Amino acid sequence: MSARLVTTTKGTVITNPPIAQLLFDDTRVAVVWLVIRVLLGWEWVSAALNHLGSDAWMSGTALKGFWTGAVAVPANGRPAIAFDWYRTFIQSLLDAGAYTWFAKLVAYGELVVGIALIVGIFVGFAAFFGGFMNWNYIMAGSASVNGLMFFATILVILAWKTAGYYGLDRYVLARLGTPWDRKPAEAQHSKDATASPTTA
Repeated sequence: MSARLVTTTKGTVITNPPIAQLLFDDTRVAVVWLVIRVLLGWEWVSAALNHLGSDAWMSGTALKGFWTGAVAVPANGRPAIAFDWYRTFIQSLLDAGAYTWFAKLVAYGELVVGIALIVGIFVGFAAFFGGFMNWNYIMAGSASVNGLMFFATILVILAWKTAGYYGLDRYVLARLGTPWDRKPAEAQHSKDATASPTTA
């Protein structure tokens, strides 16, 4: 099945602007994404090490305190959580005592995301999960550096093809391909099998 391209009524294919192609598709800019992703990765690893080395965090006590403060609605002023549905979600986690295991999930999740970004393996997936954590921190009322990290993460996700070029993705993606495409080796084998023999 052939791919369907977005075209105008005159049949002209609509493509990304040159600046987007340069930033997100061109390996000449990969060194920029290397710097950004390593900085992001180090932030995640640092946060993970702080959590892993904290008995209060790993036992869930610190996370319970954070959630309790986040769901509180003050008599005056604005609550930490702006959306009622998200406050209900956090409250349900509190009521279920999920902080005892969720704290460990957060700490090890931060570590895995950080390492993946630094070494440059499955950068798109790592950045997505990192951005998801940033989004949750922001939703829970913890701004800090999360807004800036979330913005940088979105850019890394957009540049997923080249963000890991100076890293393991340069070899892993070339070997495995992507989940939505056939593996390069299989595609080449199929092409060779269907090609008609040439005659001198």
